[in-house]
This record gives sequence, structure tokens and C-alpha cells, in this order.
Amino acid sequence: MNRKRIIIIAAVVALLAAAIVTRGFGLLGNEDDGSLTLYGNVDIREVDMGFRVGGRIKSIAVEEGEKVSVGELLATLDSASLESRTSQADAGIAAAQANLTRLRNGNRAQDITQARARLAAAQIGVSEAEKDYRRRAPLVEPGAISRDVWDQTIAARDRARAQAAEARAAVSLLQAGARREDIAAAVAQLNAAKAVRRGANVDLADTRLYAESSGIVVTRAQEPGAIVQPGATILTLSINKPMRVRAYIGEPDLSRISPGMAVEVLVDGNPRTYKGSIGYISPQAEFTPKSVETQDLRTDLVYRLRIIVANPDDALRQGQPVTVRVPDARPSGAQ
Repeated sequence: MNRKRIIIIAAVVALLAAAIVTRGFGLLGNEDDGSLTLYGNVDIREVDMGFRVGGRIKSIAVEEGEKVSVGELLATLDSASLESRTSQADAGIAAAQANLTRLRNGNRAQDITQARARLAAAQIGVSEAEKDYRRRAPLVEPGAISRDVWDQTIAARDRARAQAAEARAAVSLLQAGARREDIAAAVAQLNAAKAVRRGANVDLADTRLYAESSGIVVTRAQEPGAIVQPGATILTLSINKPMRVRAYIGEPDLSRISPGMAVEVLVDGNPRTYKGSIGYISPQAEFTPKSVETQDLRTDLVYRLRIIVANPDDALRQGQPVTVRVPDARPSGAQ
């Protein structure tokens, strides 16, 4: 009996040893190499592209499913109305520039000569009026001339003096040229006209839609001939570079990873192993109660990771579920 019991005990010990060596005969996870396995999805990164100005679509150069590169022309608007605006803006600049040049150059010599001639004529008129005033002054008291004639003589003298003063001021004004304030206002008008032209140039450039990044056209929302409003979606572009994977890690394993660690990305049905690295670990927990009150609830904490795939290909598609393996993860409990 003792011998039979010894044999049974020996057999049990052998089975336990085999189970330990084989990790439960292959039924348990293979974590003895220190690796960490996570799960996630390839990030979906899309951008809706449209014109900043409204108008009629003239052409769309790409179809759904086509690959596009940075700077590639995707679509255009009819630009006839905006080209007319730029012509009007050019005319406004020319008029403002001419006005500024006129003010800076001052008055023409002919204008000044003409004003001086008017001043000379006014001075002659003053001289004649003064002569009439002096000749008739002694005749007022004796009654040789009427009071009305004398009043007209005084009025004619004063009027001649005023006209001479006006002509003198006109000559001075022409000689002085434009005021600094007038020149400053003309400069401001010219700058405003140039600003209008720049705005027209921007609007004209916005009639051409270019790809801001490489990607694949996933939606062609409009067709040539359609009238669209500013900001309306014309094309939806899927951005495939850089390729990013969104994965989550539980709070107990958070100390095992850090940004920059190398990872391997695996996809069901795809024999290829993609290389990547951890680029970002969220500082905030997700899928957790508002307050952690017990030790058990802490195991529900997960943190989002962003993984950058170094060598993506067409077989790795956005939204696809993936398995992420961190071969160099630190041991559990390591700091």
C-alpha cells in the first residue's frame, strides 16, 4: 500500500511540474518572456475639404479611392467673378496712387502763375478803389457828391481789398503744396486699396483646392456644376501618414511601459508584423467610476495609448482591430 501511495504522489508531482513548465499545457498565456499584449484599433483620421469661398464647381480632379499627395490640385471653382473683382481692385490702386503722387509733387507752375496773375489784377483793383476813395473824400461834406455815391465808394474799396487778400492767400496755398495730413490720408487710401487687392487675391487663390496632406479620397460629396457655399464639404480625405493605433492599457500595467518603447502590431489574417513605437500615454484614466473608493475598482482604470506605426502598407487600414505586443515591457511592479 505504501508503495502504491508513493507512486501516486510521484505521478502528481510530475504532472504539476509539467504543468508549470508548459504553462498549463499551453492553456495559459505566455508572458514568461516579459512581453505585454494590448488591443486596439487603427485610428480613423479624416478631413472634410472645401472652398473658403462660394461659387460654381468647375472641376473635380479625383475620384473616390484615389491616393493623393501633398499639394495636389483636387478641385476648382469658376473664378470669373473674382477675376473681375481683382481688376476693380487694380483700378482702385491706380487711382489712389495717382492721387498720392499729385499731392507729393505739389501744384503745377502754371497754376501758381495763374494765381499770381489773379493777385496782380486784384491789387490793381485795390489801387483804383483807393484812388476813388481819396478823390471823393473831400467832396462829401460840401455835398458835391451824394451820400449813396460815397457809400458805394467805400464798399468798392473794401471789396477790392478782400479780393486781393483772397488772391494772395490762394498764391500762398499753391506755393505751400499739400498738407501733411492730406498726404497721410492719401497714403492710407492707397494702403486700403492694396488691402482690397490682397483680399481679392486670397479669394481668387481659394478657388483652387489643394491637398494639405497625403491620403486617400473616401468621399466625393459634390460634382462639377454644383453651386456650393463657403465651407461646404467637397471631398473627404483619409489621412494615412503617419499611421496611428489607439490602444488601451490597464492601470496595473501602466508602470511597465513608457513613451518611445518599441512595439509590434499584429492584424488578424495578416502574417506581417508591423513595427512601431509608443508615442503618447494619456494622463487621464478612462472607463472608470467618477471616484475610486476601493482597491478593486482601481483595476477598471485604463489609459489610452497612441502608437505610431513605422512601416504601414495598404493592408493596414483605418478602424481595423489590431493586437499590440510590447516585447520589452518592464516586469510587473517595476518603477
